Amino acid sequence: MCANVQQSGKWCKRTAHSGDVKLALRGKDEEDAVRMALEQFSDVVQRCQTIQDENFSPVDFDLFQSAGKTCIEQGDGAQVLSIIIDDKNTNIVRCMGWNLLEPLVKVLLKKEDKNRPHCHAIFTHIIEVCSSKELVVGLLEQVEEADSDAIAEVIILLLKPLQTVLLKLGKKKSSSVGMALSTVLGQVAQLPVPLSKEQEEDDVFGLCRCCTALLDFIRPFVEEVKENIKHSRSVSRDDELKGEILKFCMKSLSEPLLEVQLKDPDTLEQSPLRDFATEILVILSSIGEPLPNLLCHNMLRKREVPGFLEEDVRYPKESLACLAHLLFVKHIAMDIFPAVLSPIFLLQCNMEYVELLLSRTEESWLQKGLELYEKTLVRVEDCSLPVDLLDLKPFFSVPQNLVKVMTLCPVQTVRTKGLSVFQLSIDKFNTEAKYKLFRCMLKTSEHAGVQGYIIKNIKNQIDLSLGPGNENEWFLGKHLLPLLHQVLRLPQGPETDLLHNLDRIMESLNLLRYLLIRDKEWENETGIWSELYKIEDSFLKPLRMGLNMSKAHYEAELKNAKENKKSSGTESKAAACTVTVENEKLPNMTPEMQLQVLQSALFTFDLIESVLARIEEIAEAKGRV
Repeated sequence: MCANVQQSGKWCKRTAHSGDVKLALRGKDEEDAVRMALEQFSDVVQRCQTIQDENFSPVDFDLFQSAGKTCIEQGDGAQVLSIIIDDKNTNIVRCMGWNLLEPLVKVLLKKEDKNRPHCHAIFTHIIEVCSSKELVVGLLEQVEEADSDAIAEVIILLLKPLQTVLLKLGKKKSSSVGMALSTVLGQVAQLPVPLSKEQEEDDVFGLCRCCTALLDFIRPFVEEVKENIKHSRSVSRDDELKGEILKFCMKSLSEPLLEVQLKDPDTLEQSPLRDFATEILVILSSIGEPLPNLLCHNMLRKREVPGFLEEDVRYPKESLACLAHLLFVKHIAMDIFPAVLSPIFLLQCNMEYVELLLSRTEESWLQKGLELYEKTLVRVEDCSLPVDLLDLKPFFSVPQNLVKVMTLCPVQTVRTKGLSVFQLSIDKFNTEAKYKLFRCMLKTSEHAGVQGYIIKNIKNQIDLSLGPGNENEWFLGKHLLPLLHQVLRLPQGPETDLLHNLDRIMESLNLLRYLLIRDKEWENETGIWSELYKIEDSFLKPLRMGLNMSKAHYEAELKNAKENKKSSGTESKAAACTVTVENEKLPNMTPEMQLQVLQSALFTFDLIESVLARIEEIAEAKGRV
């Protein structure tokens, strides 16, 4: 019995220390693995020393990479460094050294790793002696394969050595520079954009640091292009390095700058993103791409010239849209924008960019489109834009896009801004252009609120025309009558949904009431008195009929709802009340909510009827109806 207990105690004691034994064994295994890897690394290097003409086999490359990687990852960088810097191994390192970039970069990203100084020395030596072409590929692989949370750190770590390697390529570096810029920008585009002043200051995701590092990276290449221009005294489109820098600038304008809301100096005195935007425009100007030419690129370009599709790729429209926004909204680099262009010509240049920005749904694009349109319009005198501009596609499309912004954008501030800019654009057209625009908008817009807003503008133009010295042929007399008939009608006759079309109907009634009061019967400047009998048949009678039908229907519904409420004593019964609007069922309503909706509808019908009755009263008083 005692023996068993004693034996059991011994067993328990051994068990208590089994974890330590396992750790010791595992540590010994790791040491053996490192020692084996180091021996393997030394063996392959020694064997390669005897190979002539650097004719190394794939097996040599694999062993060098795998053994070296294990040594570096296990903290044996000092021994690897001694082998790497040995003069006898220079040829081997020149051919194979770049294969060690992956483990070296991982260690260099760990700021507190004890092995870091040795790995930094290895990395620096590899950058100095290895083939530049292979180093470019190897470094860009590390950038591409960076973890999402380490993109900024990898880019900042590798841009300087990448620049060093590229400069060694001499005159043949253009394509490699382009590949490097494209790869880095592709990764930078994945970084979240700071939205607030505090986010830009904190730069948690590293976008600001990456943009600053990119400017340092590209500087010597820009200087080389500038020197080429200085010596040749002309700008060649065939300059490959210039072409790669142009691509970089265009790409930077679309990503990240088009997504960024730059802060003004009053809000953020030191802004890396604003500095980045400024420098991009300065670079463009310095490499022979004048900002006025870029801004007016689509206006100056002749479509019949062969290769215009290549031009679209070379100068992407979204990049030029960002350029226009930086110039006219943020006033960046305006000191190197010497051209004095007429406000109307600038508007024509910018309209394609406004059209593009407003055709999107992203809030940042819509904001920029509205801001650019507004800042361009304020330069234009009121009532100065000729009607011919409406024949240009952007001048037709932008109002349609503004309607979508005003009615569909979920952000209220953007919708409000859209309405303000829409009115500003109307004010800039001359009288004939306003007339044509109103007719077009009434045809193309199906939104009752927008139609009502256009009708209110028509009323304002008629009021202006009836004033002394403001007579014009478009909002008086024969031209006005077709517009009035377009306004004073019900879209579906008596069956028109009066609630859905309330804004249009009320503005139409207000316009008609205004005309009957303002335009004297014996003067008849607007022609309304001559057409009143037609308007009665096409608008007033169908409206009266539809109003009577709608009121009768809603009064019956209200009566049923009240009776149901009295007879209903259960909540389940209350939850069964539903309302359908435009063939879509709304969520279930309580009887109280249903009563409120029905009473509100009847109040609206009373409002329509009161204005309609006033119009009939005015007309009857003059003996016309």
